[in-house]
Amino acid sequence: MEIFTQTKIDFLGKTKYFVGVSLCLLAAGAVSLVMKGGPRFGVDFKGGTLVYIKFQEAPRVGEIRQALEADGLQVAALQPFEEAADDHELKVDLDLSGEEGASSAKDRVISALKRVYPGEEAKLDFNSTDPQALADRLLANEEIMNSALSLEEMQTSVSALLGFRDQERSGLVRDAAELGSVAGVHPDIAAALAQETYLGSFAIRGASYVGPKIGKDLQWQAVKATFFALGGMLVYIAFRFEWVYGFAAVVAVLHDVLITIGFFSIFDREIELTVIAGFLTVVGYSMNDTIVIFDRVRENRKLMRRQPLEGLLNLSVNQTLSRTFLTSGLTLVAVLCLFFFGGEVLRGFSFALVVGVLVGTYSSIFVASPILLWWQRVVQARGGQGRRRR
Repeated sequence: MEIFTQTKIDFLGKTKYFVGVSLCLLAAGAVSLVMKGGPRFGVDFKGGTLVYIKFQEAPRVGEIRQALEADGLQVAALQPFEEAADDHELKVDLDLSGEEGASSAKDRVISALKRVYPGEEAKLDFNSTDPQALADRLLANEEIMNSALSLEEMQTSVSALLGFRDQERSGLVRDAAELGSVAGVHPDIAAALAQETYLGSFAIRGASYVGPKIGKDLQWQAVKATFFALGGMLVYIAFRFEWVYGFAAVVAVLHDVLITIGFFSIFDREIELTVIAGFLTVVGYSMNDTIVIFDRVRENRKLMRRQPLEGLLNLSVNQTLSRTFLTSGLTLVAVLCLFFFGGEVLRGFSFALVVGVLVGTYSSIFVASPILLWWQRVVQARGGQGRRRR
């Protein structure tokens, strides 16, 4: 299947325009990075504590920030996100120093949020409680104390209620009427539940802590992984073709990674471990696309030995154009589906792939080949100068 047949586009003749586009994209990313003080690293790389909170309604971000800061917490970022229409979640990024970990941060965040979303002091917050606290509260209920309810029935009911909350309602129950119909809950427990508990406006979905030393180590490991990948590909292409082909391909791939990092800064997205995996995927994808074109150049060079390199490059890019667009188009459809439907956890990874596929396709056509042609002209110019000197 071919989209383009026998095209004769002069790609190399328009090199200056494509160089201008690349420089504009690189400059935009560089300006954004300078203005924002560098890339926006996630907790994986800079250290700190992440707390995920789910709310009954859209979170009041400004009030929440003020409450957290009033409690002495250094808030690096508050990021609302919704995976579905009724999901109201907030990712809180805290710069906690020392040995203060996720459990301490969770307690302090709850304390601060209680001032923004006050509950019923006489009752227990069902959305934030743990099994032991819920069991103790229900056992203290007068009707439960006077009933013939066994300890086993109590434990079964508590497990069923909290299982419904955490598994069926993702940690946050919005309608108290639902609790009365949960399978496995004793009727006496259901009645006491309405007397002893209320449904809070928020629930902590999870908390994680990464120390600053671990974050720095992960940064260095990510940089090494990226450059080792580039170095390995340079050696491979130099062995398969010539070293100048490897140089051109690596520069094109480095161009893709830098532009992708710039887009992360422009759109204010965090660089996390999953994003590094995305960068390495972009490196491999872009390199593969470039190798396909260079392989066609090598084949054409054997058939048309007297054809100048510029003509060979134009011919090879035109011959592989259909393959490039079919492969890139299908890949882009897949990564767009991942971006829109893959959820917040994979959003950074999929964003890197979306940008990387677009920029990688562009660079394999408009960046790698011009670099190869430029290098040949430099070598020829030096050879001509050498002959004139002699």
